[in-house]
Amino acid sequence: MPSDIEISRAATLQPILQIAERAGIPAAAVEPYGHYKAKLDLALLEAEAGKAPGKLILVTAINPTPAGEGKTTTSVGLADALNRIGKRTMLALREPSLGPCFGTKGGATGGGYAQVVPMEDINLHFTGDFHAITSAHNLLAAMIDNHIYWGNALDLDVRRIVWRRVLDINDRALRDIAQGLGGRANGFPRESGFDITVASEVMAILCLAEDLADLEARLGRIVVGYTRKGRPVTARELKADGAMAVLLAQAIKPNLVQTLEGNPALVHGGPFANIAHGCNSVRATRAGLALADYVVTEAGFGADLGAEKFFDIKCRQAGLKPAAAVIVATVRALKMNGGVAKNALAPEDVEAVRRGGVNLVRHIENVRQFGVPAVVAINRFPTDSDAEIAEVQAIAAAHGSQAFVCTHWAEGGAGAVGLAERVVELAEASSQFAPLYDDALPLFDKINTIATRIYRAECAIADPAVRAQLATWEEQGHGALPVCIAKTQYGFTTDPAALGAPTGHVIPVREVRLSAGAGFVVAICGEIMTMPGLPQVPAAERIHINPEGRIEGLF
Repeated sequence: MPSDIEISRAATLQPILQIAERAGIPAAAVEPYGHYKAKLDLALLEAEAGKAPGKLILVTAINPTPAGEGKTTTSVGLADALNRIGKRTMLALREPSLGPCFGTKGGATGGGYAQVVPMEDINLHFTGDFHAITSAHNLLAAMIDNHIYWGNALDLDVRRIVWRRVLDINDRALRDIAQGLGGRANGFPRESGFDITVASEVMAILCLAEDLADLEARLGRIVVGYTRKGRPVTARELKADGAMAVLLAQAIKPNLVQTLEGNPALVHGGPFANIAHGCNSVRATRAGLALADYVVTEAGFGADLGAEKFFDIKCRQAGLKPAAAVIVATVRALKMNGGVAKNALAPEDVEAVRRGGVNLVRHIENVRQFGVPAVVAINRFPTDSDAEIAEVQAIAAAHGSQAFVCTHWAEGGAGAVGLAERVVELAEASSQFAPLYDDALPLFDKINTIATRIYRAECAIADPAVRAQLATWEEQGHGALPVCIAKTQYGFTTDPAALGAPTGHVIPVREVRLSAGAGFVVAICGEIMTMPGLPQVPAAERIHINPEGRIEGLF
């Protein structure tokens, strides 16, 4: 079987204007970036405004393992399959971060014959959105330090500046830094640090903003720090919001590409789900819903992170109502959840599937808590036995769901037709979607609700200082905001080694951050880092350009 990149290169791509025409997008709204990708001017799509919105389908998954699950691959395969059965469907995905591309995870364009293309472009720089976000974020950081250098008229307390810098590369050495060293000409020394760009509040704002005016308003609400008397200081007070919006004026436009089967895909925005809200942009999702009868989107990592944030943050803020959810699982990953080591996954082990199936069951139950019907997609690997597949199907059936074997990696959309037909059945029924908690619930109670109902913890815990900070934000008018939990993606606890479906644990909240512009409060739990590090053998070591001038080792 050829590799993902070989399959991608062998494909005959259609000119992006043809993809746009097929999607019902007028040529005047298409701003090509080369032959096979483009940005969309949504102001020129108003002709579609009167159409009844399409049905929104979320693709989520069990907790990720080194064995692989294939959420993006399944999203692409499902979109292609829905188009095959005559449903006008558009895909809406996130953009890949360079951090995972050069680190551990690799690219984020799907795999096999279920990919979005051009794969290399999308995984490397794409249309420059992440660079614009990085620049806008760091411009604000520079303006903070410049304001202090020139007299600090706002009386910012240099010990209470909360706006760090960002970079879209994994670099643990930048987590905590000392800046402004080298004398008075370089500013005032203080401690700070870097986060990865996908964890930036600017990334979240871009993905949640309704339009350019909303973008600038949200940027203006960013809290950068506090005065010596404890008053919050915003980006608007620093007069940085206008320039930041200018840097993001092109980045806010959704990107149009295509699947290997020539179906339209909107790839826009890319917050991580373990340290941010993990969903593509509201603008791209809404554009898809205006243009198509079905929109397939995904939320990062397992349903405990990405799906919960999709429902409680994105859908709440944007007024979206998902019609159905797909939970992706693999036999290999379930066996790992059942205690089998990665190097021992090939032999048949039905009992390990049964033990690990508790993780799948937990996610089925959790999705249902939001009133959204769920179906299971078994992303099949060649080593999966019929008995192991049957066990996954039995587990799903015992908990009121169905599990469909999907072979889209090898067969494209044809390998996910059964899943697509079931998704249509679920979507045509009435969804009873509702967020997990009410806006009026106190902030810590929202955190505790997620901890107990989604993670099945005994409770969330936090130091008095953390609780006092949340109370202060409530007094300042931020109490109605949803919460965004930042924790390990590997399981329901804050211990990445605790697989399966543990109960009775506690969720320790180590720090809270206010994202007033994005419109949520971040609760950082356990040892999760907002700037990842590279693994012992990073993917960057095998990426190179061959003698023919082609990239090798990317995916």
